[in-house]
Amino acid sequence: MTLIIVGVVVLLLIIFLVSLYNRLVKYRNTRENAFADIDVQLKQRHDLIPQLVEAVRGYMKHENQTLIDLTEARTAAVSAKTIDEKIAAENHLSSVLSGLKVTVEAYPDLKASQNFMQLQEEIADIENKLAAARRYFNSATKEYNNAVEVFPANIVAGMFNFRRETMFDVGETQRVVLDKAPEIKF
Repeated sequence: MTLIIVGVVVLLLIIFLVSLYNRLVKYRNTRENAFADIDVQLKQRHDLIPQLVEAVRGYMKHENQTLIDLTEARTAAVSAKTIDEKIAAENHLSSVLSGLKVTVEAYPDLKASQNFMQLQEEIADIENKLAAARRYFNSATKEYNNAVEVFPANIVAGMFNFRRETMFDVGETQRVVLDKAPEIKF
């Protein structure tokens, strides 16, 4: 009788551990799937950047460094391999794109260009989709991180090398801009 009770307890323990492991795998896969959605939007943004550079190039002959920086940031973002590398590269690319928007303000003819306006609208649309995809990704990452860190799942996570993952935030450069109060001029 004691052997049966021990067997049942061991069986229940194994079922519990397998359940925890499967839940961690599910959360990890959900996070990776969420990043795949971001990847689709990033690809579209990467495809629009060369068109944007060409539209701007004729107007901004003396602002060549801005265009070079944008092209280099795009290249780095496209060549990033891991999720963490992509997050860092995309944060840098977003920062460079913000710099381009500020530079473009000095060129009223460019802002009136139909081609440029269409590209700006497409990039704005993609940025909105990216924001939604990032929110979902960060939500999936939060669920995964919570599952990896809570007891007793943290024991199973440690045994099978599940680790805390990074969120896709706005980045340090953009955080400084967002934390600063807006200037209002009349």
